[in-house]
Amino acid sequence: MFLLFDEAGKFMAGRVLSEAESSAQVELDSGKRVKVKAANMLIKFEKPSPAEFMATAQAASQDIELEMAWEFAPDEEFGFADLARDYFSPQAPLSEQAAMLFRLFESPHYFRRAGKGRFRKASADVIAQALAAIEKKKLVALQITQWANELGAGQCPEPVREQLYKILFKPDKNAPEYKAVVEAARATHTAPLALLQKSGAIASPYLFHWKRFLLENFPKGTGFPALAAPAIDESALPLSSAQAFSIDDSQTTEIDDALSVQGLGSGTITLGIHIAAPGLAIQSGDAVDQIGRTRLSTVYMPGYKVTMLPDALVQTYTLQAGRDCPALSLYVTLDEATLEIKGHESRIERVSIAHNLRHDQLDAIVTEPWLLDPSFNHENEPQPLPALREQLSFLYRLAKDLKAKREIVRGKPETFNRPDYNFRLVGNDGAEPQGSETVQISTRQRGAPLDLIVAEAMILANSTWGSWMAELGVPGIYRSQASLAPGVKVRMGTKALPHAGIGVKSYAWSSSPLRRYVDLVNQWQIIACVQHGKTAALAAPFKPKDASLFSIISSFDEAYSAYNGYQGAMERFWTLKYLQQNGITELEASVFKDNMVRADTLPLVLPVMGGQNLPRGARVRVKLGEMDLITLDISGTVVERLDTPAAEQGLADNAEDEAEDDEVSGPIAIAVDVSEPAESIDAAPNDNPAP
Repeated sequence: MFLLFDEAGKFMAGRVLSEAESSAQVELDSGKRVKVKAANMLIKFEKPSPAEFMATAQAASQDIELEMAWEFAPDEEFGFADLARDYFSPQAPLSEQAAMLFRLFESPHYFRRAGKGRFRKASADVIAQALAAIEKKKLVALQITQWANELGAGQCPEPVREQLYKILFKPDKNAPEYKAVVEAARATHTAPLALLQKSGAIASPYLFHWKRFLLENFPKGTGFPALAAPAIDESALPLSSAQAFSIDDSQTTEIDDALSVQGLGSGTITLGIHIAAPGLAIQSGDAVDQIGRTRLSTVYMPGYKVTMLPDALVQTYTLQAGRDCPALSLYVTLDEATLEIKGHESRIERVSIAHNLRHDQLDAIVTEPWLLDPSFNHENEPQPLPALREQLSFLYRLAKDLKAKREIVRGKPETFNRPDYNFRLVGNDGAEPQGSETVQISTRQRGAPLDLIVAEAMILANSTWGSWMAELGVPGIYRSQASLAPGVKVRMGTKALPHAGIGVKSYAWSSSPLRRYVDLVNQWQIIACVQHGKTAALAAPFKPKDASLFSIISSFDEAYSAYNGYQGAMERFWTLKYLQQNGITELEASVFKDNMVRADTLPLVLPVMGGQNLPRGARVRVKLGEMDLITLDISGTVVERLDTPAAEQGLADNAEDEAEDDEVSGPIAIAVDVSEPAESIDAAPNDNPAP
């Protein structure tokens, strides 16, 4: 005796070994034995063999006309054997009954399952809709095949081109455009990204990176809604006696900070650190705040930036020369001779901004000899440098002293052996780049005097205000680093913990409220400290253990990391374009780890062949290989060593110190998965330091 039965929606047949009232033991052709419940038993037969019986029934099922079977079927629930006798003949053999079972089971648009071997016919309207859907699915399948063939032939269908970035990075895996890319990649044995490149889908490597960034971070675009800048009641703010000046790059429009020096020659100096005060107008939870909290930071890239706040609003609060600007000021009192800090005071006030200095225009003039030697002069020194020379000289002396004291706490000196690189896109003038611009790359040594002055002043402000908030019990957003041991990273939190990398006991970003959201949050808290003193914790917008602070930290960390990653990728893109535009095929570089080198005069790290036995710091000449502006990959081959083995001493330590923050371009992570089972696819229809 043989038995046809239903096993979890799959039909099987085998030899009955034993049978009880509620179940039977059945042996399959494979030799496997299964227990079959009585409810799952469908047909018992004597011959032929199970395999032959199943094959005959499956073949016969395809000859059954569904429309006719539907006509024969009763309106009420029925069994497959009953319909087989109505359709074939009253004496329909078991093989024909099985054929009807299989045909009914595989046609849910005509017959709905009502139990084991039981069915109910669908209404005419449901059938019409189902048949239309099936026909549509066939047409979509044909369209997918056509698009896949075009992609395989090196042509990109327009619908695929329009969905390119969504397909690659945020796909709807049921969309026909996505399926066409998968099908073409499988058929041609080509990686999806390479396939789309060959088909011409990616017209511009630069726009590929830009649109990908927008899709992931600004899916609604980078524009701002129409917003008026909240006004500050300046009449309520006293005017400071200080005459302040800012120091920024020429491209900077968000001027957050300025400095002033009073009391030169008196023995007691008052250093003023003045920060733009949008926190006096923008309130937590208002429309402007919601924009800032969504964007969290300005995004920088060569030749362009996406600001955190609308430019018109920024210009309302920026520290523009010639204006008395609302500011949050930190006044630090120092001994002029010893530079010992005697005390500090914070004020909310208006500050006269006398000058906006631009370090890229002045670095060649404001040098260490010019600052330290009053007799050292340049010809035709531009205004207002002569009038500011004494103040700048004091600030430079103070900056060096502050840095030296931090390095004692830090445990080792900060090294600035590598320069900063400035990118300029010729003729771009701040417009959105297209990727074809001529790029110029210039160098600027880290730790240049004007840089050092600003950096140390901001570190002093951020650490002083951070400690003051902690003393008053006012929560803030802090950056901390437990130690300089390898692998110990900078973290953000709400506790005032030491920052080993900077060498301060606490550090709260507060000096860039126009371009970093955490600085704006901290400014609100500091303003509360200034206005309420010891009771500030009760009046500050964010209270101790406020869950929203942790939410801000989490969102900021994610966004800031993404923005910095994109900035790094775009700097690498324009560096590769620079090589391309200038026909550079060889570079001088330094080894910083096995088979990895850093270019001596460009911001470029790349893997090389032939560098495995060279010590860290060894200088080499590298012949460049092919570059890929989509993946940002480039490699090279060491063709010559430029230094001598006798010069190896000390190279490794220096290279190791500098290698910690280097990253090399890796494969672009896309969301197209050609390894997914086919059935799952087809089933459904900077200006300030930032340590």
